[in-house]
Amino acid sequence: MKKLLRYLLKPLSFLPALVVMYLIFSFSSQDGASSAQLSRKVSHKIVVLAEEVLEKDWSEERIEHYTERIHHYVRKTAHMTEYFVLAVTVAFPLYVYGVRGIWLVLSAGIFCVSFAGLDEYHQSFVSGRGASARDVAIDSIGILPGIILVRITGFIGRKTIFRPLTMEKRRRR
Repeated sequence: MKKLLRYLLKPLSFLPALVVMYLIFSFSSQDGASSAQLSRKVSHKIVVLAEEVLEKDWSEERIEHYTERIHHYVRKTAHMTEYFVLAVTVAFPLYVYGVRGIWLVLSAGIFCVSFAGLDEYHQSFVSGRGASARDVAIDSIGILPGIILVRITGFIGRKTIFRPLTMEKRRRR
């Protein structure tokens, strides 16, 4: 029964990666104005939250000033975060299928960087957007930490939580 369950669930481990790829693709499908408006809204919320936490009494003009100042960084952080999540969701199923070490880093890394390049190419066809090698580089900054997180989590899991499963496999041999 355990083997059947594993056999059925293993392929589903790729599902989160497909969902994240769809989300990235849909964000990239937004025209330039809609995309800028969304990230500007997020920037504005961050500034308002900072104002409340720091107990400042900023005017709306000052809030707009800070919103403009952080807008670029919020957009780029969003790129890194999207691809961090993609890297985790791609590397995890590869790890589940036994890809380890440098091969995990290379296969998940190449896949995610390739997807970032294709996503930028896709943006070149969207109104008000353009392809940017710089954005692929920024996306890539988020990829490596995501893969490393999966490697660390997998290693710790094998040594702690899943150790009884590996011991069971060895006893059967």
